[in-house]
Amino acid sequence: MQATYRFGFDIGGTFTDFVLCNVQTGQLFTYKTLTTPDNPGQAVIEGWKELLERVGAPGNAVELSIHGTTLITNALIERKGARTALLTTSGFGDTLDTQREMRYDIYDLHSPPVQPLIPRSLRCEVDERMGPFGEVLTPLSPASLETVAEFIGKIDPQAVAVCFLHSYRNQHHEQQVAAFLRERFPGLAIALSSEVAPEIREYERMSTTVANAYVQPMASRYLLDLETQLQRLGYPRDLYLMLSSGGITVAETAAHFPIRLVESGPAAGALAALFYGELVGERDLVSFDMGGTTAKMCVIARGRPHMTHTFEIARMHRFKRGSGLPVRIPAIELIEIGAGGGSIAHVDDLGLLKVGPQSAGAAPGPACYGRGGAQPTVTDANLLLGYLSPDYFLGGRMRLDTVAAEAAMVPLAEQLELSVADVAYGIHRVVNENMISATRIHVAERGIDPRRVMLMAFGGAGPAHADAIARALKMRGFIVPTNAGVASALGFLTAPTSFDLARTHPGLVTAERLAELDTVFAALAAEGRTTLERAGVPAEAMHFLPAADLRHVGQGHEISVSLPEGQLTKLGLEGLRELFFERYESIYGYAHRHLELEVMTCRLTATGGSPRLALERIAHDPASVERARKGERPIYVAVWGRFAEVPVYDRYGLRAGAEFHGPAIVEEPDSTTVIGPDTLVTVDDYLNLVVRFEG
Repeated sequence: MQATYRFGFDIGGTFTDFVLCNVQTGQLFTYKTLTTPDNPGQAVIEGWKELLERVGAPGNAVELSIHGTTLITNALIERKGARTALLTTSGFGDTLDTQREMRYDIYDLHSPPVQPLIPRSLRCEVDERMGPFGEVLTPLSPASLETVAEFIGKIDPQAVAVCFLHSYRNQHHEQQVAAFLRERFPGLAIALSSEVAPEIREYERMSTTVANAYVQPMASRYLLDLETQLQRLGYPRDLYLMLSSGGITVAETAAHFPIRLVESGPAAGALAALFYGELVGERDLVSFDMGGTTAKMCVIARGRPHMTHTFEIARMHRFKRGSGLPVRIPAIELIEIGAGGGSIAHVDDLGLLKVGPQSAGAAPGPACYGRGGAQPTVTDANLLLGYLSPDYFLGGRMRLDTVAAEAAMVPLAEQLELSVADVAYGIHRVVNENMISATRIHVAERGIDPRRVMLMAFGGAGPAHADAIARALKMRGFIVPTNAGVASALGFLTAPTSFDLARTHPGLVTAERLAELDTVFAALAAEGRTTLERAGVPAEAMHFLPAADLRHVGQGHEISVSLPEGQLTKLGLEGLRELFFERYESIYGYAHRHLELEVMTCRLTATGGSPRLALERIAHDPASVERARKGERPIYVAVWGRFAEVPVYDRYGLRAGAEFHGPAIVEEPDSTTVIGPDTLVTVDDYLNLVVRFEG
């Protein structure tokens, strides 16, 4: 029987990662290469060919191919999307400018405003209006449609965003405009707020719809081109895309809703942490994914990642809430820090050493890459501290230039009046402190005691910084999964086929309204069933997981409450109230049980279930620890404050049951793990490194 495979690939800011899994044996094959920013598909084709040639399999042996990308995020950050028009209800053409009517930094009178993606000259106000309950107040007339046609013909956009007032309650006018535009302007990309984000809050809904339209033409071209290239390589099936929520969907749906892909790569990393956590029996974790450009953290509690329905992208100030473009889409909740291997070190106006958020990226990359980079980065520092081997980066496929790394450090050393080694350790420590402080706040805000959890570290740079972070946060230890450098790509293969739907339907929660809400959930389920059928999910594998955004009457914001499958009328009013109060108390510590509740938005996750991924078990061989020892090299041991000779181990020479104590270095082709003193390292049945602090 011909072996079959599953293929996952993740295009990051610096590297593109690949994982090929043999479905029969669970054996993993990995590859990592520099991202090709001008043509991301070029790196994808390189990795596809490399891995299939390695296993001697044709393209049609791949039964499932799943992809994640930073392409959408980068287009929004760099403002490189399509020329987009916006159609709004008359009187609401300035919503993108008025935003929330507040500054994101109230103490800075000169803070620049958030610039919308669509200038005022490309917005058209349409004479129509729906009421808050979906009633038609001003009909959409043929004359209004002709005005729209004249406007579109004059400005000649590539995409159009349509966001009419209260269309989340009645989408008829938006659908009328879409049908008219498709007939009059064939090929024009159209995004409707009633499809992209059918939820209350006008600015957030409009911002999300605009962002979706802005990247829609580019996403469609990219996905079509990638599918065509894979078909030429013999892959005859659908290409799947990772969603920000952790589910996957077909390329056709992703091309229509590309805004749902903005956190696809980081979401896959959280899923990988969840998968490996189940393997090692740890359901409470902090996922730590550090690559070449950024570091991402995610809290996983009781085997589930924290979720959010609103976040910001393309912030003008990375850490200032309100300085970016809000999007209302379901997503795994992550904190992102401008700390990666390519993060550039510099001295600020006060003479202090700073690292990031600017990154050297893949081109030119860190100085030690020898590709023209001349600025000192985290990777250069790690090389000079002995954490990275100049001869074993990417398994020896790429030699690191120690002389170039030292030369990049000299200007900083002279400016700070320190040695090159001191500057290198300063860079390493500063980037660690950036991540430690951000993680400490993020974990505390979610009510998690870091002393009770483990850190799951992966990504090309994550394992080199995990010891310092876990130690500073007083965690129990850290875990480095097998194939840590490409773990996010493996996360794609553990993701369920799923899609999240929402419909705002505000009102008091009463026994009489439960049947009305059941009707809303039934409509969402029908829409979700159609999406899953399109993705090839059989009916018996479909599941529909409801949730509702609820709040006390009079509150300005709501919380999302998971609901049991089945009708709300069967759960009953008191059952629904109890679910809300339990959730509210878990977040805030107290709920006003005497107050009535109101519902704002009904949500539904339509899922086909998670695929089974059984990794290859490794035979026990405790003596392998001696054979895996490659020698020794000097590294900077932070706890001791000096350089010291430590043993270096080959990650894949180790076998299950092996144990050793730190300090040590463990090398693999895709990443390097730095282990400090007073630690016990054990290797489990799947080659995961479990590092526990002693004493």
